[in-house]
Amino acid sequence: IIADNSEYKSAKVVANLPYYITTPIIMKLLEDKLNLKSITVMVQKEVAERLADKPGGKEVGAITYSINYYTNPEIIIDVPRDSFIPAPNVDSAVIKLDVLKEPKVNVLDEELFFKIIKFSFLQKRKTLMNSLSNSGLIPKDLLEEVLNHLGIDLRVRAEQLTLEDFCEISNYIKTNI
Repeated sequence: IIADNSEYKSAKVVANLPYYITTPIIMKLLEDKLNLKSITVMVQKEVAERLADKPGGKEVGAITYSINYYTNPEIIIDVPRDSFIPAPNVDSAVIKLDVLKEPKVNVLDEELFFKIIKFSFLQKRKTLMNSLSNSGLIPKDLLEEVLNHLGIDLRVRAEQLTLEDFCEISNYIKTNI
């Protein structure tokens, strides 16, 4: 990875990533805010589906929101396991992440924003209220105040929220609590 962005105008990353370290590599590339135009990688199909899903979709996880914050993701092609010799135990997919010049939402504190998302998904079967209040990030009574002020149902689960919802929650907590 080039440390000095001034040495090049932009770059494209194309790789066949080892499946067990896909997410850390992609997030490192995005979080370091390198001057990347796109990241095109072959990954395990289930991971590609999670990365490419839209917030509020069926396959979402915390990574979905991070990817959608930094990029426009798109699955380019499915690659069945029998395309390889020997055939692995999983199907693959090629995903392209077009890196945005600016994130899709205007977050006041990225660290807080990503903590809220991460803690919201740690206990995926719980409501947002329970997941976040159990995390110790914000007391339950203050979180209830935040959600009520923003008009967010107290029974909502993390996967039902949009990127904009998480942005509003984060920004409200940053400026009011």
